[in-house]
Amino acid sequence: MAADQGFVQREDRDGIVTLTLCHPDTLNRFSSTEQFLELAGQIRRANADPNARVLVITGQGRAFCAGGDLRQMARREMFSAGSVAQVQGRYRDTVHQLPLALSETEIPVIAAINGPAYGAGCDLACFCDIRIAARSARFSVSFARLGIVAGDGGAWMLPRLVGRSKAMELAFTADPIDAGEALRIGLVSDVVPDDELRARADGLARRIARHPAQAMRMHKRLLRDAEQHTLATHLDVVAAFQAIAHVSEEHLQAVRDALGSLDEGRQAGP
Repeated sequence: MAADQGFVQREDRDGIVTLTLCHPDTLNRFSSTEQFLELAGQIRRANADPNARVLVITGQGRAFCAGGDLRQMARREMFSAGSVAQVQGRYRDTVHQLPLALSETEIPVIAAINGPAYGAGCDLACFCDIRIAARSARFSVSFARLGIVAGDGGAWMLPRLVGRSKAMELAFTADPIDAGEALRIGLVSDVVPDDELRARADGLARRIARHPAQAMRMHKRLLRDAEQHTLATHLDVVAAFQAIAHVSEEHLQAVRDALGSLDEGRQAGP
């Protein structure tokens, strides 16, 4: 089932929620504060949905998201309108809701990057858990070229993905890189032909969605928090999560299913 809501189209199918940026005529650029809030709201809605197991974010047309609207910037409209205090408050109240929504999301999030991902579009992809790129995808941390910084928290996430030195290079030069280079430096985990991107992302989402939902949420929490935790703290959390998992019906059913598969294999013989 698909639903249109301005900038974002939502589709729900078999536990997989797909959010598509659907302004292809503008290369899916962010041109209003409402668009950030709409996307953040849809992400939070998916996270709160008990039937949602995986979230996929992609773009319609030939771009994933080409960043912000340069014409509005030139006229000092929208994001850059008003005093320093007004701009600062606007970012906190609107733009920042998107990275916060993604960072708070407990279900796995896949970015299916179908074309250019520049500026805020690159950062949007970076805040997803898994990034799959079409061969035509291009990436640019383009803010320095425009005399601004990554106002959506991208500078916090980028070095966690590619390391400090490469993150500095990408930010300081603002040079675009192609999908192959993005794969080489670890910015994406896979590159596929353009016409195979959606099938690859959907296939991965289905494989993840097969697993017990509670365990997937706990796995994500452990992996996400490991960078901030000491090993001792991590193991304390692991013990708590494992105790919860072991007494769950999800775990019991998963073990029964695994034993059933083993029995079927033995009966089939060599």
